[in-house]
Amino acid sequence: MAELPAAPTPTLTAIYADYEARQGDGFRDHLGASIIGKSCARALWYDFRWVTPARHSGRLLRLFETGQLEEDRLVHNLRATGATVLEVDPETGRQFRVEAHGGHFGGSLDGVAIGILEAPKTWHVLEFKTHGVKSFTELTAKGVVLAKPQHAAQMQIYMHLTGITRALYVAVCKDTDALHIERIEADSAMAERLLDKAGRVIFAQHPPARISEDPAWFECRFCDHHAVCHEADGAVVTCRSCLHATPVDGGWHCARHDRMLAPAEQRAACTRHLFIPDLVPGEVIDAGDDIVTYRMADGSTWANDARTTEAAPC
Repeated sequence: MAELPAAPTPTLTAIYADYEARQGDGFRDHLGASIIGKSCARALWYDFRWVTPARHSGRLLRLFETGQLEEDRLVHNLRATGATVLEVDPETGRQFRVEAHGGHFGGSLDGVAIGILEAPKTWHVLEFKTHGVKSFTELTAKGVVLAKPQHAAQMQIYMHLTGITRALYVAVCKDTDALHIERIEADSAMAERLLDKAGRVIFAQHPPARISEDPAWFECRFCDHHAVCHEADGAVVTCRSCLHATPVDGGWHCARHDRMLAPAEQRAACTRHLFIPDLVPGEVIDAGDDIVTYRMADGSTWANDARTTEAAPC
């Protein structure tokens, strides 16, 4: 008979619980360059509209932290080769940041460098990533463009919006500590396509088509939004899931109150919140200023009534 695994100790449980308590909702104020390479535009729209909060285990959150901690070590490694590495913008004292589409799209660079041995006179965007052994093996066999297109897309955006023509991709295998380093050339046509994609997602009034109608499709199975997309689960109540909210240059505008919305209040939403109809698993059969009534799949009706405290479509 196989031995049962040891139960977590109180200390281990407490450590993981601390990570989970500090993780927040995972919502970003902007659509990130780090995810624009996702193959499903609907998933990106859900990300941007704060449809599904991110909830991860303490162990996984600690793993994410390991990737962040690795960045300082990689900067030290590059400097040891003679490269000049800037982790922050000297003008602001903060990370180099790029943005587009009225501030609704962008990202922060891991750094920039000059003096890279392969091209000492050329500035490079720096992108640091950690990988498990399976992912790292695929990366070394295929290269970042084929193995990790989302990472390649991120670098193309950074190069395009900074005007830097090269990127240095530095990857670490978490299992063996082996390194993989690639130089990537800027592709302005690809970057423009990605920017256009971001704009379509940001300013879409309705969610784009799914990448697959099959909930068992591998990209759907592992998507954070699987429940709301394929199982008719309810979206989270935030201003961004409300039909009154619209992204505009420099922020979000609420048509119900005719004013701009601060980031903090977007998370809380107000008592006049009404779901974007596409987020409700039913057909609109009636609508007014403060109420939208739906016929649900089972034949029942549900009223999304801003005059009540009810806030769930199912």
